[in-house]
Amino acid sequence: MEGFVQQIACCYLRDGYWFYVTGRIPDRKTPEDVDRKLIEKYGIAVSESTRARRKKLGQANLQYIRYQRFFVILATHGTHRLFDDEVESIRDIRRIPLQFEGYSISYRRGGRTRSGQPDDKWHAHVAIERRHYLELKAHLLELARHRSADNLALQFYRVPFEPYAPVRRQLLNLHRAVNRTRKRSGFSTIPIEAIPLRRRILKPFS
Repeated sequence: MEGFVQQIACCYLRDGYWFYVTGRIPDRKTPEDVDRKLIEKYGIAVSESTRARRKKLGQANLQYIRYQRFFVILATHGTHRLFDDEVESIRDIRRIPLQFEGYSISYRRGGRTRSGQPDDKWHAHVAIERRHYLELKAHLLELARHRSADNLALQFYRVPFEPYAPVRRQLLNLHRAVNRTRKRSGFSTIPIEAIPLRRRILKPFS
């Protein structure tokens, strides 16, 4: 799952694959058969030279990726039958984030650089989807009122989201909220070391 997110956010988006269609393979179908059908239908399995030639001709290139029975077809700018076939379903990830297993994946301009200057570059933005974030916050704040510091630290450690920069900010916000609640209740606070702040670099297809 983490490799699926990493491949989309760190590889495909930076190469301009901003348009996407999602789907879920029915239980009655074999995922590998659906893979082959879609890859053949849309001509996805082509060489880098073919992709370069298509780009020069104003044609879109596609990528296909699947996690279990959930799949995404991503496309660059250009002409392609996918845009006609999926005219009602295709989305622009710069405007409508891709929702997957509690993650919200989008592509947007940066806010500020570390020096405080405006950041006009586009970046992949991977965060905890809002509904999941609010559920997680409510759960942690409830535990903060009666669980030990060690137990709370373990809960933070087990949060099932890779700490991309937006996720780290969310986790730090949760950490501050939990410690405020614990202080009001007269309990010890949770050390910052409980927050996982380093993302794993994975090999999605190994």
